[in-house]
Amino acid sequence: MISTQDYLWYVDAALDAMVAILGELGDEGANQRLDTPGANSPYAVVTHCLGVMEFWGGYAVAGRRIERDREAEFRAGGDVAGLVLRVRAAREQLVADLDDLEPAAPVRGALDEDDSSLPLGRTQGGAVIHLYEELAQHLGQLEVTRDVLLAARAR
Repeated sequence: MISTQDYLWYVDAALDAMVAILGELGDEGANQRLDTPGANSPYAVVTHCLGVMEFWGGYAVAGRRIERDREAEFRAGGDVAGLVLRVRAAREQLVADLDDLEPAAPVRGALDEDDSSLPLGRTQGGAVIHLYEELAQHLGQLEVTRDVLLAARAR
């Protein structure tokens, strides 16, 4: 299994790229949604990623009690500077959550039956791989969304 330090390098790369995209878009662009059904704003996507980190790192791996409103993550909006501060705080919390990581050990938080039958729900290592999988997937979504929003702005 990859070392925690190496794993966090990949997490940091994804988070730093997300923060850069938010900065490119500014407050207005970060809160804008594409004109397609079900589209989320970049602000909402990053907020969702913080929820992913909290759930899979804090709850599943560390066994920490959390409160998460997943649906509210997709309605979130606000200023980029405040969200960037939350990203930095979430990253520091993830470091603490992974302090006692045992990759081959069962997750510490109880998961629903569907998740507990998959690698992401069986072991702490599976949970952290899933956490990064979500960050990488949503970074790609943010990159495409940014490109479309900036192209529309340029017209």
